[in-house]
Amino acid sequence: MAWALLSLPLNLPPSSSPLPSILNPFKPKSQIGWLASCSGSRRRARVIASAADQEKTEDKDEDKDSSAFNPFGFVTDNPSSRSAIQIIESPAESGNVGQMLYRIEDKGKEYGKYVRSGEHVWFVRETGSAESQRGTVIFLHGAPTQSYSYRNVMSQMSELGFHCFAPDWLGFGFSDKPQPGYGFDYKEEEFHEEFDKLLDVLGVKSPFYLVVQGFLVGSYGLTWALKSRSRISKLAILNSPLTVSSPVPGLFKQLRIPLFGEFTCQNAVMAERFIEAGSAYVLKLEKADVYRLPYLSSSGPGFAILEATRKANFNNISTQIASGFASGSWDIPTLVAWGIADKYLPQSVAEEFQKGNPTAVKLKLIEGAGHMPQEDWPERVVTALRVFF
Repeated sequence: MAWALLSLPLNLPPSSSPLPSILNPFKPKSQIGWLASCSGSRRRARVIASAADQEKTEDKDEDKDSSAFNPFGFVTDNPSSRSAIQIIESPAESGNVGQMLYRIEDKGKEYGKYVRSGEHVWFVRETGSAESQRGTVIFLHGAPTQSYSYRNVMSQMSELGFHCFAPDWLGFGFSDKPQPGYGFDYKEEEFHEEFDKLLDVLGVKSPFYLVVQGFLVGSYGLTWALKSRSRISKLAILNSPLTVSSPVPGLFKQLRIPLFGEFTCQNAVMAERFIEAGSAYVLKLEKADVYRLPYLSSSGPGFAILEATRKANFNNISTQIASGFASGSWDIPTLVAWGIADKYLPQSVAEEFQKGNPTAVKLKLIEGAGHMPQEDWPERVVTALRVFF
């Protein structure tokens, strides 16, 4: 079964040339991705699986303590993760990619709307209104997730009188996934430029509150803040790489490896597995469905994060952030609200960052939360933001 999935021809053309329509992962109505394209191979996969089952039965007779080979060893015990890649006997049963899309395609768009900004369409969540008395808050997510992680925080913050926006970065979630070479190449400065345009379209008035979390595009939110400090009233940072000593997760290292990165980026459970691996919790089925959905419905999100990762200079970004927010360079009130159970970034990263500018930066540790505090414990994040703002 594993060979039936992994033997698909890749044959990707150079990035400077448009992909043939059947392989173009960045078109809005592109095919369901390489997992879905396996439908024609399912009959062969079932034959192979049947033979494997018979062989495993014989092996068990010889050695009952031996473990069965698992071609998808990256999947945890989360039943949601298992169903994402399981090829079952009947295509009509749940677990089939088409059936899964039908079941979850309307999920995860709470408070959301599509907004055109220049050549691109963003998916933006909004709670509260422009008349909210306590001001506007912009929430920015990291890779490989989406603005869905802020849904509960946004809901509670609007009840406290704030006007909240949370966009999916271009290439992520439900926003457009532009094809590189055609106006957007997933570079840091391009993310900054397009974000500026979006703020204008949304009518966000400066100064506003900014909340940032996560790797890669999350870091671009912080480097944007360094360039646009006059637009920010206060800054809140949830778990993000903040120092030159901040480790880079294995996912981003894998994406940089030629060919292996192309396969890694098309892992349909990549986002949910990344979230689970950074936290002490397993995502519930309904949450995992939403994080998985973009990667099931198109191969575009996978190739977008692949492109963004290969264009990023992680060491340079960390250096920018560490020096830019240090004493003498940054004086805007800043809160670091840190999930202490983060398995990617140790608590020492937050402490080192705070010591670099003790006058402007305050540190609030959040017990019971991992790499994404807004998902693990939104109530405690809201409490920290309410007090700080």
